[in-house]
Amino acid sequence: MECVVSLEGLVSSQHGQLKYAASFIDETIRDIRLESGHIHIVHDSPKGNAAIEEQVRKLIDRFSQGDFGFKENILFEHKVDTPYEGDIIAELVERKIIKVLEPGLFIFREPFSSLMRFLDYSFVTKIANRFAGITEEQYPAVIHCDTLNKTNHFTSFPEHIHFLSHLREDLEIIEAFSQSIRDAGGWKQEQPLDLNANLAKPKFTMNPSTCYHCYEGLQNETLEGDGVTVTAISKCHRFESRNHTDFGRLLDFSMREIIFVGKPDYVKENRLQAIEYLKELAVEWNVDSVLEIANDPFFTNDFQVKASFQRNQEMKYELRLTIPNINKSIACSSINFHSNTFGNAFNIKMGKRNAVTGCVGFGIERWAFAFFAQYGLDEANWPAAFREQYHAWQQKSL
Repeated sequence: MECVVSLEGLVSSQHGQLKYAASFIDETIRDIRLESGHIHIVHDSPKGNAAIEEQVRKLIDRFSQGDFGFKENILFEHKVDTPYEGDIIAELVERKIIKVLEPGLFIFREPFSSLMRFLDYSFVTKIANRFAGITEEQYPAVIHCDTLNKTNHFTSFPEHIHFLSHLREDLEIIEAFSQSIRDAGGWKQEQPLDLNANLAKPKFTMNPSTCYHCYEGLQNETLEGDGVTVTAISKCHRFESRNHTDFGRLLDFSMREIIFVGKPDYVKENRLQAIEYLKELAVEWNVDSVLEIANDPFFTNDFQVKASFQRNQEMKYELRLTIPNINKSIACSSINFHSNTFGNAFNIKMGKRNAVTGCVGFGIERWAFAFFAQYGLDEANWPAAFREQYHAWQQKSL
């Protein structure tokens, strides 16, 4: 079946957000596309078109409610006539450089895997290490539900969450499960045993963002001086439904962050300095890019209020790199200011007041995808500065 709904009343800047959110309407959706002012949803839902349309109209109402004066502004733009215009994903798959396990879940081989390591090394040495007193931390790939609750992630981005569980600590349940697998001839998606009744209530989820562990680690502490700066890289996980078929939307990805926690001036000044370092790097590496005011894709009925507040207060910037083949750009780095949201949530003190926080994030796989999408796999076509730095890193890594 195909459900077609008019987008009348929804500004064009919100069409992409609607398409993204519509993927979560029903598990049977097979395709979503925007054409001629309409959204087309191909599905096999037993609920029928009327139920799908009702949910689409709820989303349209969510994203178009009120005029909050979205503030759009480009802070920096570096335009480059890049040499590669092919389908880099198709080429990487054909040459077996990446192995697609399922949409959004990849195995990365050389030279993609080397480029990822080089990019992370560069973000540390060329940006993070320029901040005085910075320290590096290592975080687990899972996070406690109680910790995630303090970040408001459950209410702001519930669609992303990957819960972790295990069989209940009951020998009868464990043995029955094992026997059911044997009887079925191996794991099947539809198990004869009711997993819902036999899985323990989740205590953990996969970590959706690197910086959350930093705030958890500073909980109930009083910081000295003006604040602290930390860098860390972590595997992050976000479920994005059919959006994993979009360029760069991964189920499992690597996020390097630089995290500022301290007095307002300390965090704001370091954040502004990070923006300058990032702009310098974009020019040095000659990547086609734009730095602009952005907002998080809040999955809540008060989306417009939250998103407009972020934009108008300039709390989030994104460095977007162009993907020439699809004539779009993807966010590869974000620069965020959280005010005292996390300082309050985790009781992180600066004297008698709660700390404010900010962070700079680098999506390692996205940077690699975008660079290859602009310059291809032939190193002879790479920008000279990037190529020289990459070769110097390779020699150092031998």
